Amino acid sequence: MLTVIAVLVGLGVGAVSTAVWLRASSASGVRRSEEERRRLVADAEREAETIRREAHVEAREGAVRLRAEVESEVQDRRVEIAKVEERIAQREAELDQKLVEVTRREQGIGDREVHLKQLQDEQKEVRERALHELERVSGMTLGEAKSAMFERSQDLVRHELARSVRQMEEEARGEARRRARALVADALQRVAASHTAETTVTVVELASDDMKGRIIGREGRNIRALEHLTGVDVIVDDTPHAVVLSSFDGIRREIAKLTLEKLIEDGRIHPARIEEMYYLSKAELEDHVRQAGEQAVFEARCGEFHEELVKVIGKLRYRTSYGQHVLKHTLEVVHLAGIMASELGASVKTAKRAALLHDIGKAMTHEVEGSHAIISAQLAKRYGESQGVVHAIEAHHYEVQPQTVEAVLLIAADAISASRPGARGESLEHYIKRLGALEEIATAKPGVAKAYALQAGREIRVMVEPTEVDDDAAVLLSHEIAREIEDQLEYPGQVKVIVIRESRAVEVAK
Repeated sequence: MLTVIAVLVGLGVGAVSTAVWLRASSASGVRRSEEERRRLVADAEREAETIRREAHVEAREGAVRLRAEVESEVQDRRVEIAKVEERIAQREAELDQKLVEVTRREQGIGDREVHLKQLQDEQKEVRERALHELERVSGMTLGEAKSAMFERSQDLVRHELARSVRQMEEEARGEARRRARALVADALQRVAASHTAETTVTVVELASDDMKGRIIGREGRNIRALEHLTGVDVIVDDTPHAVVLSSFDGIRREIAKLTLEKLIEDGRIHPARIEEMYYLSKAELEDHVRQAGEQAVFEARCGEFHEELVKVIGKLRYRTSYGQHVLKHTLEVVHLAGIMASELGASVKTAKRAALLHDIGKAMTHEVEGSHAIISAQLAKRYGESQGVVHAIEAHHYEVQPQTVEAVLLIAADAISASRPGARGESLEHYIKRLGALEEIATAKPGVAKAYALQAGREIRVMVEPTEVDDDAAVLLSHEIAREIEDQLEYPGQVKVIVIRESRAVEVAK
């Protein structure tokens, strides 16, 4: 029991001792924790103070840098503003100067207007005084003077018109008498020509043979473009200073000729320029065609025609038939038919209109199938011509039997124009005259014994007397002959002049 008590007492004492120890240990830990807390707080305050000082320094440095940047930008802006203000001031000065000048000009214009008004008033007064003086001297008022001058002008114009009409009547009467002999003999006959000499080529002269290479172009592109656009064969051969255009269509040849002449004159030859000049020449030829038609209608003196018929008539200017110019032939038939109709008491107007339109189908034969007489009649009917005119046209080559006097007269007039001497041999006659003219120019020179034109007039050989013309004189003679040929004659390409003296030849080509 005592043992138990002792144990319990020991346990109690141990518990008390443990509690005391635990309390002492807890108090010591609290003190250490407090000290540690205070130390940490002090360290934190020191660190915060350090951070505050650093932040304050950095903020002060940033403020200094910002202030410097702002001051620099402000300074730049001030400089820019100063420059702008300077320019504005300069502009204002210029505007002030211009304003002063404009004001001075306005003042000058105002002074001129005043002076001009004064001059106009003075001129008006002078004119009125002169008019009054003229009326006083002439004894007539202005209206009376106008009436007198108008009557005088009418008398003069009437006199001139009467004289012109009388002159034209005399010319027409003489022309009628000249053709009357052919009319009596051939009025009812139809004569055909015996040869065909269609003109199918046109020669374009060149300044030099170097132009041929430019016309051909690199690898032939220029000549191909020209042939493709115009539909004409361009022949560049050994013919000196000339290019030949070949086509059965006279209008195409004329367009090609105009195009090539414009290109040669311009000097720039390439496919694009060729196309531009082609369309320019085409428009120019259309104007020529229209003008030729209007001139033919005017010369025919048989009334107005539809605009399209006038254009087709103008195309005949570029057509030939058996070497005969179709438009000239047509006008000749118009005159012949009109004279015969007048003498026989038939309708002159119907005969002339039918004659003017009888060959217009020749301008359309490459576009429409059929004979030119039928095509001509169809065109005349389409554009409102009378039945008498249409019948005479379609019967002028006996496509249908003639039923009217005007149709028979048209057949006779057409035959007379085609069969008269020289009508369809003009090209041969012109060729012979040209050769004769070349020989005449050469033989007219002193010392020339004989002269012969050869190669269709492209060469002329001159035989001189050796006792009268020496070698130096032969050179001068060849140049003189060449110069006179160039001045007096029209010729394609070159004409070679060869002067022969004692088997020695002096040659000059022009």
